[in-house]
Amino acid sequence: MLHTIIEGAGVFIYPLGICSFMAVFIIVERLLALRTSRVLPKALTEAFVSGDIIRLKGDLKSSAGRIVYFFQHTNPEPEALKAFARLEIARLERGLFILEIVISGAPLLGLLGTITGLAEAFSGRVSETGVPDLAQFSKAISLALTTTMLGLCIAIPTLVGNSYLNRRVDLLSARLDMGVERLIDLARRK
Repeated sequence: MLHTIIEGAGVFIYPLGICSFMAVFIIVERLLALRTSRVLPKALTEAFVSGDIIRLKGDLKSSAGRIVYFFQHTNPEPEALKAFARLEIARLERGLFILEIVISGAPLLGLLGTITGLAEAFSGRVSETGVPDLAQFSKAISLALTTTMLGLCIAIPTLVGNSYLNRRVDLLSARLDMGVERLIDLARRK
Protein backbone atom coordinates (compact mmCIF):
# COMPACT_ATOMS: atom_id res chain seq x y z
CA MET A 1 0.00 0.00 0.00
CA LEU A 2 2.71 2.50 1.00
CA HIS A 3 4.75 1.61 -2.07
CA THR A 4 1.69 2.25 -4.26
CA ILE A 5 1.15 5.67 -2.67
CA ILE A 6 4.78 6.68 -3.04
CA GLU A 7 4.89 5.47 -6.64
CA GLY A 8 1.55 7.11 -7.41
CA ALA A 9 2.67 10.54 -6.15
CA GLY A 10 5.54 10.74 -8.63
CA VAL A 11 8.01 13.58 -8.11
CA PHE A 12 5.57 15.32 -5.78
CA ILE A 13 6.45 12.83 -3.05
CA TYR A 14 9.68 14.76 -2.36
CA PRO A 15 8.24 18.20 -1.53
CA LEU A 16 5.31 16.57 0.27
CA GLY A 17 7.76 14.43 2.25
CA ILE A 18 9.72 17.53 3.22
CA CYS A 19 6.50 19.21 4.37
CA SER A 20 5.60 16.17 6.43
CA PHE A 21 9.05 15.93 8.02
CA MET A 22 9.11 19.65 8.88
CA ALA A 23 5.65 19.49 10.44
CA VAL A 24 6.45 16.46 12.60
CA PHE A 25 9.81 17.89 13.66
CA ILE A 26 8.44 21.29 14.67
CA ILE A 27 5.39 19.89 16.45
CA VAL A 28 7.50 17.48 18.52
CA GLU A 29 10.17 20.12 19.24
CA ARG A 30 7.58 22.71 20.33
CA LEU A 31 5.70 20.17 22.47
CA LEU A 32 8.94 19.54 24.34
CA ALA A 33 9.87 23.22 24.52
CA LEU A 34 6.44 24.35 25.74
CA ARG A 35 6.29 22.04 28.74
CA THR A 36 5.31 23.93 31.87
CA SER A 37 8.59 23.03 33.57
CA ARG A 38 10.53 24.66 30.70
CA VAL A 39 8.47 27.86 30.63
CA LEU A 40 7.02 28.51 34.08
CA PRO A 41 8.20 26.06 36.74
CA LYS A 42 5.98 25.38 39.71
CA ALA A 43 8.25 27.22 42.20
CA LEU A 44 8.10 30.40 40.11
CA THR A 45 4.35 30.11 39.65
CA GLU A 46 3.87 29.84 43.41
CA ALA A 47 6.24 32.78 43.97
CA PHE A 48 4.33 34.92 41.47
CA VAL A 49 1.01 34.09 43.14
CA SER A 50 2.29 34.67 46.67
CA GLY A 51 4.35 37.72 45.73
CA ASP A 52 7.44 36.17 47.31
CA ILE A 53 9.69 36.53 44.27
CA ILE A 54 12.60 38.10 46.14
CA ARG A 55 13.60 34.80 47.76
CA LEU A 56 13.88 33.08 44.39
CA LYS A 57 16.94 33.27 42.23
CA GLY A 58 16.32 33.72 38.56
CA ASP A 59 17.84 31.09 36.36
CA LEU A 60 18.42 30.70 32.66
CA LYS A 61 16.64 27.33 32.34
CA SER A 62 13.08 28.59 31.87
CA SER A 63 11.36 31.58 30.31
CA ALA A 64 10.05 32.81 33.65
CA GLY A 65 13.46 32.19 35.22
CA ARG A 66 15.13 34.36 32.58
CA ILE A 67 12.59 37.13 33.20
CA VAL A 68 13.23 36.99 36.98
CA TYR A 69 16.99 36.88 36.35
CA PHE A 70 16.72 39.95 34.11
CA PHE A 71 14.63 41.70 36.76
CA GLN A 72 17.04 40.89 39.59
CA HIS A 73 20.26 41.73 37.76
CA THR A 74 19.32 44.86 35.82
CA ASN A 75 16.61 46.53 37.92
CA PRO A 76 14.79 47.53 34.72
CA GLU A 77 12.07 50.08 34.08
CA PRO A 78 8.59 48.54 33.69
CA GLU A 79 8.62 49.02 29.90
CA ALA A 80 12.04 47.34 29.60
CA LEU A 81 10.79 44.39 31.63
CA LYS A 82 7.70 44.08 29.43
CA ALA A 83 9.89 44.25 26.31
CA PHE A 84 12.11 41.48 27.66
CA ALA A 85 9.02 39.39 28.43
CA ARG A 86 7.82 39.91 24.84
CA LEU A 87 11.18 38.56 23.64
CA GLU A 88 10.68 35.48 25.79
CA ILE A 89 7.19 35.02 24.38
CA ALA A 90 8.59 35.33 20.86
CA ARG A 91 10.97 32.48 21.74
CA LEU A 92 7.93 30.37 22.64
CA GLU A 93 6.49 30.99 19.16
CA ARG A 94 9.69 29.96 17.37
CA GLY A 95 9.03 27.77 14.33
CA LEU A 96 5.24 28.03 14.38
CA PHE A 97 5.25 30.06 11.16
CA ILE A 98 6.68 27.01 9.37
CA LEU A 99 3.61 25.03 10.40
CA GLU A 100 1.45 27.70 8.79
CA ILE A 101 3.48 27.37 5.59
CA VAL A 102 3.01 23.58 5.63
CA ILE A 103 -0.74 23.96 6.28
CA SER A 104 -1.03 26.17 3.20
CA GLY A 105 1.64 24.57 1.03
CA ALA A 106 0.84 20.85 1.32
CA PRO A 107 -2.68 21.09 -0.15
CA LEU A 108 -1.39 23.40 -2.88
CA LEU A 109 1.30 20.86 -3.77
CA GLY A 110 -1.45 18.24 -3.83
CA LEU A 111 -3.50 20.44 -6.12
CA LEU A 112 -0.52 20.95 -8.40
CA GLY A 113 -0.13 17.17 -8.56
CA THR A 114 -3.82 16.85 -9.38
CA ILE A 115 -3.57 19.32 -12.23
CA THR A 116 -0.41 17.65 -13.52
CA GLY A 117 -2.04 14.22 -13.37
CA LEU A 118 -5.19 15.36 -15.13
CA ALA A 119 -3.16 17.14 -17.81
CA GLU A 120 -1.22 13.91 -18.40
CA ALA A 121 -4.42 11.86 -18.43
CA PHE A 122 -6.18 13.93 -21.02
CA SER A 123 -3.21 14.62 -23.25
CA GLY A 124 -2.24 10.96 -23.44
CA ARG A 125 -1.47 8.93 -26.49
CA VAL A 126 -4.31 7.43 -28.44
CA SER A 127 -3.94 4.08 -30.19
CA GLU A 128 -4.80 3.49 -33.85
CA THR A 129 -8.29 2.45 -32.83
CA GLY A 130 -8.89 5.76 -31.04
CA VAL A 131 -8.73 4.28 -27.53
CA PRO A 132 -6.43 6.04 -25.03
CA ASP A 133 -3.51 4.12 -23.54
CA LEU A 134 -5.10 2.77 -20.36
CA ALA A 135 -1.81 2.24 -18.53
CA GLN A 136 -0.77 5.87 -19.02
CA PHE A 137 -4.29 7.10 -18.24
CA SER A 138 -4.49 5.16 -14.94
CA LYS A 139 -0.98 6.28 -13.94
CA ALA A 140 -1.95 9.92 -14.54
CA ILE A 141 -5.21 9.58 -12.57
CA SER A 142 -3.25 7.88 -9.77
CA LEU A 143 -0.91 10.90 -9.66
CA ALA A 144 -3.87 13.26 -9.48
CA LEU A 145 -5.62 11.44 -6.64
CA THR A 146 -2.56 10.44 -4.63
CA THR A 147 -1.05 13.91 -4.46
CA THR A 148 -4.36 15.41 -3.38
CA MET A 149 -4.74 12.79 -0.67
CA LEU A 150 -1.17 13.23 0.59
CA GLY A 151 -1.46 17.04 0.64
CA LEU A 152 -4.58 16.85 2.78
CA CYS A 153 -3.18 14.07 4.99
CA ILE A 154 -0.24 16.32 5.80
CA ALA A 155 -2.17 19.59 6.20
CA ILE A 156 -4.97 18.36 8.48
CA PRO A 157 -2.83 16.96 11.34
CA THR A 158 -0.49 19.94 10.99
CA LEU A 159 -3.46 22.27 11.39
CA VAL A 160 -4.51 20.45 14.56
CA GLY A 161 -0.96 20.59 15.95
CA ASN A 162 -0.55 24.25 15.07
CA SER A 163 -3.85 25.17 16.72
CA TYR A 164 -2.91 23.31 19.90
CA LEU A 165 0.55 24.88 20.03
CA ASN A 166 -0.79 28.39 19.44
CA ARG A 167 -3.31 27.92 22.24
CA ARG A 168 -0.53 26.65 24.50
CA VAL A 169 1.62 29.69 23.71
CA ASP A 170 -1.34 31.99 24.47
CA LEU A 171 -1.91 30.32 27.84
CA LEU A 172 1.77 30.43 28.81
CA SER A 173 2.03 34.04 27.61
CA ALA A 174 -0.86 35.07 29.83
CA ARG A 175 0.83 33.41 32.81
CA LEU A 176 4.15 35.12 32.03
CA ASP A 177 2.36 38.47 31.69
CA MET A 178 0.83 37.95 35.11
CA GLY A 179 4.30 37.29 36.52
CA VAL A 180 5.69 40.41 34.87
CA GLU A 181 2.91 42.49 36.39
CA ARG A 182 3.81 41.04 39.79
CA LEU A 183 7.45 41.98 39.25
CA ILE A 184 6.47 45.53 38.25
CA ASP A 185 4.29 45.78 41.37
CA LEU A 186 7.19 44.58 43.45
CA ALA A 187 9.53 47.12 41.88
CA ARG A 188 7.10 49.97 42.65
CA ARG A 189 6.92 48.99 46.33
CA LYS A 190 10.69 49.21 46.76
